[in-house]
Amino acid sequence: MKLSVMVFFTLWAATAQAQYFNEPVNTRLPSPQQTLGHAVGDWHARHDQIQRYFEQLASQSDNAMLEVIGYSHEQRPLLQLVISSPENLGRLDQIRQQHVQQAKQGTSIAGDAPVIIWLGYGVHGNEASAANAALVLAHYLTAVQTDEVQTWLSKAIILVQPSLNPDGNDRFAHWANMHKGSKPVADPQHREHIEPWPNGRPNHYWFDLNRDWLLLQHPESRARIAQFQQWLPNVVGDFHEMGTNSSYFFQPGIPSRNYPLTPQRNFELTAAIAEFHAAAFDAQEKLYYSEESFDDFYIGKGSTYPDVNGSVGILFEQASSRGHVQESINGLLSFSDAIKNQFTASLSTIRGAVAKRQELLAYQQQFYQDAITEGKADKTKGYMLTDDGDKSRLEGLLDLLQRHHIAVYPLARDWQDDDTKFRAGQSYFVPLQQAQYRLIKAAFATDKDFKDNTFYDVSSWTLPYAFNIEFKAVNREPGRALAGQQWQSAPLLKQPLTAGAYAYAFSWQDQQAPLFLQALLDEGVVVRSALGSFSALSSDSTVQFKPGSMVIAAGLQQNKEWFNRLQQLQQQYPVRVHAIRSGLTAEGSDLGSHNFAVIKNPEVLLIAGPGINSTEAGEVWYNLERLAGISPSMVEPERLGRVNLNRYTHIILVDGNYRQWQDSHISQLKQWTEQGGVLWGHKDGAAWLAKAGLLKAGVWQGKEMQQLIPQQNLSYADSEALGAKQRIAGAIFSAELDLSHPLTFGVPRERLPIFKNDIMLLQPSSSPFVNVALYSQNPHLAGYSASEYVPKIAQGAAIIAHNLGRGRVIAMTDNPVFRGYFFGSSRILINALYLGNSFNAPIQAE
Repeated sequence: MKLSVMVFFTLWAATAQAQYFNEPVNTRLPSPQQTLGHAVGDWHARHDQIQRYFEQLASQSDNAMLEVIGYSHEQRPLLQLVISSPENLGRLDQIRQQHVQQAKQGTSIAGDAPVIIWLGYGVHGNEASAANAALVLAHYLTAVQTDEVQTWLSKAIILVQPSLNPDGNDRFAHWANMHKGSKPVADPQHREHIEPWPNGRPNHYWFDLNRDWLLLQHPESRARIAQFQQWLPNVVGDFHEMGTNSSYFFQPGIPSRNYPLTPQRNFELTAAIAEFHAAAFDAQEKLYYSEESFDDFYIGKGSTYPDVNGSVGILFEQASSRGHVQESINGLLSFSDAIKNQFTASLSTIRGAVAKRQELLAYQQQFYQDAITEGKADKTKGYMLTDDGDKSRLEGLLDLLQRHHIAVYPLARDWQDDDTKFRAGQSYFVPLQQAQYRLIKAAFATDKDFKDNTFYDVSSWTLPYAFNIEFKAVNREPGRALAGQQWQSAPLLKQPLTAGAYAYAFSWQDQQAPLFLQALLDEGVVVRSALGSFSALSSDSTVQFKPGSMVIAAGLQQNKEWFNRLQQLQQQYPVRVHAIRSGLTAEGSDLGSHNFAVIKNPEVLLIAGPGINSTEAGEVWYNLERLAGISPSMVEPERLGRVNLNRYTHIILVDGNYRQWQDSHISQLKQWTEQGGVLWGHKDGAAWLAKAGLLKAGVWQGKEMQQLIPQQNLSYADSEALGAKQRIAGAIFSAELDLSHPLTFGVPRERLPIFKNDIMLLQPSSSPFVNVALYSQNPHLAGYSASEYVPKIAQGAAIIAHNLGRGRVIAMTDNPVFRGYFFGSSRILINALYLGNSFNAPIQAE
């Protein structure tokens, strides 16, 4: 009986796998079907099922080794299955070190040196054919024993990352599986094919992880890049899905939209490997195309980041069944068909990479040799970064560069370039003459003119602008002024606080000051903020405090344990706390003055649900937690009328559609604000506030802006170019801040870089004290914008804030927390949490 069951199970598994491949397999190894309990594609595999199969396979195969390289936000393990011959796996670390030395140090390439192939699946959780194809691929590479497969395993190290976004994968798998009937429904209008908000594409915080390869704001990305930089793969397969009515796309993409620092040889190798894809799909008579879609420009996504790191990144896009089966213009598209195409492209990638092994290894070595040569010849020798009083923000940038294996050196002594003096201990040099030359040039790029102005994604991402760190391109190296060792993050060392002081105070400049403040508020510590600068006696010296500095007066504390809590918490944050001996100050207001605002513990309501931009809602959610230690309550727009708003101090409206709100909702928000609430809106959230009359500001809408672009004498062929000119896909502009305004406290300079990807503009107010920030006279810093837009943007307001009864309304034209890495502008939103009621700006009657 047992034997017959085993025979049946083996035959069933073989039949199930036949829809993907026909080669005989080693039945000693488990198949995905045996582990899942169903054929791949019958149901959407959850991440734990993928993990269980990979664990079983690795434990029984001599050709596979499983690693957990990190954890997602929801603590799902991030997996990497290393597949190769037993001989290669036996000396894996030696191979890795040898490979890196060949690439970056130019050592001779061994005749038997394997090519490193990286196959990444499912960075978008609802593009599920990719992650499920990884199951079939792992089985094929370990269980099929043909001569071709054995050659691959001897000549390649194959790194399979089956689910780059496990949290999103499971969100979508649950949705698709819970709506599958005994007979799958192909109707595109069926609920299975229409995901709910926020859908399965993003990660836990609703971020697009395929835009985070450069920015590294999430643990999934940091784990991925750590492996990438350790291995330096020669080929990277980046597997995605697109619209149901498409076919199959593989790069090359549109030639005019490639990143200019990518070497031409990269595109030649991409095209050479594309011939293997074409041959594989031709053999199966499957539809496909290339060179007509998608750009290869933004270096922060999975197919382009490799290109500026010596690899050949290849984007794959499969038409999506977005469920189990769906009607399309090409007939019924089943989930298993989509999986098979991803599996086919995976094999053709391996086949092409092994065939081009010597060329790929030689190209990578030449890439890094050329980087050193070009860095030496470049007129710019590097970039100087300067500390502006916020070490946390600066070290955040330095840490990010370090994760990308970019060398940064501190100044050991003062150094001057032209009229700019750089102080030792406050300045850092990023030399261009290093292996990461192209990545550095890209990360610091401020280009405004491009060969092709059509962008699939953003056109600028300048890291120092995002962090609001002063930087300067220098044409000579600091030489002996440099320290001999690269920058390393120093451990936090703190001395105990002196007990018995009249008060304690800390600066608001550091990025972690809000986290420290919030921790104090959570412990019941009473805190006030200085609305102007002052100086006070601390120990034996007088300390200068800037506006926004937080003061903890001993006489106001109610909790008997307050000092112990203060002392414990100050050990956790890189914020210096000064013990103040007297309430009488040498300069500025005394500590009992009304010029010290009471800080209340914020209770934040974030409007998040259908109709709202989920990405931007997630960015606010994530940054409130990271930068202020606050987890907001989130309510769908449709529930606003049934929510008791009295428990909240702040309401945040991000980009989205608020048209469903009626006069009753407007009255509800107005009454809440007039009673003392702080109402924040940005992008379309701000535009709605203006339309509702809650924000007293005019708006230049997108249609008005588009009229600035000439549309006469255009042919039909010009439609795409016109569309590209009419939008700002993603560029950086500058605004001039009123640094005396409480919303700008802690920001180091008047000029603030802001990311803009919308053409809507707030109009400046004619009332005094309302315009917190106006765009600069020459605002365009980086990225593409039609020249007709720039003068109009220069007339606009970036931030407006005014009274509404006892409350305040604050609006921003742009998203202050774009992709989680615009730390400079994010301070405005954080300030609104604590200082949003501390200014007085009544609107004058027109």
